[in-house]
Amino acid sequence: MIRKFSTSLLTIIALLSVASIAGAESLPLLTRHVREATRNGQARLVGHLPANQSMRLDIVLPMHNQAGLTNLLNELYNPSSPSYRQFLTVQEFTAKFGPTQDDYDSVIRFATSNGFTVVGGTRDAMDVQLKGSVASIETAFHVTLGVYQHPTENRTFYAVDREPTLDLPFQLWHISGLDNYSIPRPALEHRIAKNSKATTGSCPQQSFCGSDMRAAYYGGTTLTGAGQNIGLLEYAGFDIADVNTYYQNAGQTRTAAVTGISTDGTPLSCLINQGCDDTEQTIDITQALGMAPGTTTVYMYVGSSDTALLGAMSSDIPLPAQLSASWIWDPSDPGTDDPYFQKMAAQGQNYFQASGDDGKFNSGYPTWPCDSAYVTSVGGTDLETTGPGGAWKSETAWSDGGGGFWAADDIPIPAWQKKTAAGCSSCSQTYRNAPDVSANANFTFYVCADQSGCSANEYGGTSFAAPMWAGYLALLNQKRASHGLKSIGFINPAIYAAGLSKQYDNDFNDIVSGSNGYSAGKGFDLATGWGSPKAGNSIVGDVR
Repeated sequence: MIRKFSTSLLTIIALLSVASIAGAESLPLLTRHVREATRNGQARLVGHLPANQSMRLDIVLPMHNQAGLTNLLNELYNPSSPSYRQFLTVQEFTAKFGPTQDDYDSVIRFATSNGFTVVGGTRDAMDVQLKGSVASIETAFHVTLGVYQHPTENRTFYAVDREPTLDLPFQLWHISGLDNYSIPRPALEHRIAKNSKATTGSCPQQSFCGSDMRAAYYGGTTLTGAGQNIGLLEYAGFDIADVNTYYQNAGQTRTAAVTGISTDGTPLSCLINQGCDDTEQTIDITQALGMAPGTTTVYMYVGSSDTALLGAMSSDIPLPAQLSASWIWDPSDPGTDDPYFQKMAAQGQNYFQASGDDGKFNSGYPTWPCDSAYVTSVGGTDLETTGPGGAWKSETAWSDGGGGFWAADDIPIPAWQKKTAAGCSSCSQTYRNAPDVSANANFTFYVCADQSGCSANEYGGTSFAAPMWAGYLALLNQKRASHGLKSIGFINPAIYAAGLSKQYDNDFNDIVSGSNGYSAGKGFDLATGWGSPKAGNSIVGDVR
């Protein structure tokens, strides 16, 4: 029987809900938000944001049963466990570890009662996206939004003056959007080539096409990524016309769909006459599809917030098993994004992250998230092939490829890396070491972008290497799917085990020369990780 409640009763219930929120203790969040530069006075306060200025924020709720998730991840990636690679669906993950429906509804009630408009987010993505004025933010979160002079860049930024607190009966994880201290940038370099020109590529001026990377690193024709989807993280939209120009000039045909998804209202269109550069975005598409041309769809996840982006990538349906990001940033707290990376690993997804283009890690160049313990960090090499569409010939470490360890992020060395680090004299025995793997990143590629034509041998970066690896994993997951198996999931435990085994030389091109500040050498090193994919290797043939 359906009962109808009177308007007065519903009003009383609503008032009680608001009253319970208003009476809740003001609690801090579980992650940091105050920038060190504002805390220690390096960034000088120069003003305040206008009270009526509209802002967009992303509130992230905490997972529950973290101990249970940690145990599950250990089981999922233990070959002797009956749960090995028995990954969860998005809905199963939410039910086991995501925010409860009551907590999620409480955040929405809190937001609307404090003058915010809910504009996005889902319980599966663990976030609630809000829009509201500076005045509402300062009141609801008990902060002041100041404007500061950036200590190292010629610009100002806004940031909170203290850690936010919320009048809720439970702690939240994070609020994205409370500062713009770090502006995400692509791991990409533009340099008119002199001595670094490719001479054996299939694209114009003998530069490398994405298909040349497929020939060098896969070397076969059977696997194309058919039935697989690839997800790419982007901080700006794209123009499919630039992708089409690339394929036309390369004399190739694109069959995969390219679908844009705005994760937080960020425009999907990117035109140079509107001040938007789509070079990185076009590179990501062409390199991923160069390796896996038969991929069903490339999903372009476009956004301005890391949590909104990662939330969408880890909760979309269909769920892409291979993800790639070529952008790096410096978060207020490195732990902000780990719940999403853990979620991806539990759901059978692998997130490839470019390691950057400033050589050996240093304090002046952000490294996040390539040093997260739940992503696969991809470094750079300088590749030579036998000819257009030809086989791998030789490879050295790329001098600009990111690598090393970053104590400031305080990421403990993962269990699967400890044995490797013990045999690496330059590796940290305490912190996470990167990169894990590598691929060509030298200034040898063909690039089309910005509705203004194309270039050859001018762009390089680990931006090229990360999507290559996402395409490469699509080949493996296609092979597994043909045997009725689930995706391989987070590959790091498997590749580190392979690296320490007798099959290493069959699986990887071991890069033993060159340097990024760390010298490449036999086995794992901080310039190239375990190396690049080896054509015909047993990883592609592995369907266990």
